[in-house]
Formats: sequence, structure tokens, C-alpha cells
Amino acid sequence: MRYPVKPSERTILLVPLIALFLAGAALAAGKGGADAVLGVWMDKERDAKIEIYRCADKYCGKIVWTKDGPALDKKNPAPSLRGRRILGLKIMEGFHFAGGNKWTGGRLYDPKNGHTYSGEMVLVSPDRLRLKGYFLIPLFGKTTTWDRVKSGKT
Repeated sequence: MRYPVKPSERTILLVPLIALFLAGAALAAGKGGADAVLGVWMDKERDAKIEIYRCADKYCGKIVWTKDGPALDKKNPAPSLRGRRILGLKIMEGFHFAGGNKWTGGRLYDPKNGHTYSGEMVLVSPDRLRLKGYFLIPLFGKTTTWDRVKSGKT
């Protein structure tokens, strides 16, 4: 059998093509990986929707819907903030992408009890987010899961 290109020449041609393909795939995965958490999420109790968005080079989140409609931040430890509305309230801030499927270094505010926690997030699947809020070290904390809200249901 006769080849139009010798096997060694074929290898020389394929190696740059494969390298180019792998570099493009890695670049695409890196962009999608860091921003994979963006979107609207329903909390575990199904009484609030939170939009996660980029804030500068970090990730933040705010309440964009509540089951009970307009409510106030009555449990806030600062009396001057107890009159602010829950809707639109930033409850997540300062998260940075730690690689893989994890975001760390953030803070989580829980308007149900007025406490702020250190936090981390793990994208368990494209539509499931696990959040952990804790004091001091992650060992002593609480974990919850949120489900992604499909487009058009915000």
C-alpha cells in the first residue's frame, strides 16, 4: 500500500493539529469552569431565588425572588439595616474560583437568622450547587444545596 505522505511526515503534521485542539479545549474549559456558577439558583427551602453574578474579579449573589413577596431584613444584627428589603439584597460576596468546581473565600449572609458566615461553594453538577457556611473553620458549619433555575423561570 502506498501512502501519499510518509508515516513520519503524517506524524509531523498531526502533532501541531492535536496540540492546537487541546489548547483550544483547555481554554474553553477554563472560561466555562470559572463562570459555570453564574445564573439563578433556587434555595433548598424553595422560598428564594438567588442570582450569582460576577462582581469585579469575584462572584457575588443577590436575592431576586422570594415566595412571600417583599420582606424586610428584620433579623439583621444592625438595627439601622432591619428596614431594608430582602429582594435585591446581596447575600453572597467575595468568592473566587479555586479551580475545578470550587469557589472559596467568600461570605454568606443568612437573612433568616441575621448571621454572616465564611463560605465556599462546590458545583456538584451543572444544575446543583452545594454551599457551606461556617465560623472559623469549615469543619464547624452548615451545608445546603441549591438547584439551578432554568431560563425563563426567574
